[in-house]
Amino acid sequence: MSRTFIPKAVRERVAAEAGYRCRYCQTQQAVVGMPLHIDHIIPEAAGGSSEIENLWLACPLCNNYKGTQTHATDPVSGERVPLFNPRAQDWHVHFRWTDDGTEIVGLSPTGRATVVALKLNRAPLRRARRRWVRAGWHPPAD
Repeated sequence: MSRTFIPKAVRERVAAEAGYRCRYCQTQQAVVGMPLHIDHIIPEAAGGSSEIENLWLACPLCNNYKGTQTHATDPVSGERVPLFNPRAQDWHVHFRWTDDGTEIVGLSPTGRATVVALKLNRAPLRRARRRWVRAGWHPPAD
């Protein structure tokens, strides 16, 4: 939870800019039926501000798994790399969907480390994605 008050107008702007979906696992707010969290890309505990440039939208689980992390280990190279920054980086450069749309594949060291650190393919989410795909709600078109 943020230590700094974030005004409603700022929260609404961030949510709109993020397309009302978690920019890590791509879960859509309209599909899960609950508000997503405002995420500090650089956590306050690591010196990050509550300025709009450091805020983005995340689902509660991605936000919790991310916690105060800013870096994680790439499972291929073993190197510590920065986590994906949804405000500054293009999701499609670092990730892609499996053919069935149920899993996220990391394409870069940052992508692979983020998949592992934020547990982007956790079993309950994969099961939900399977249903969302059948309903035509997933994966997101962009």
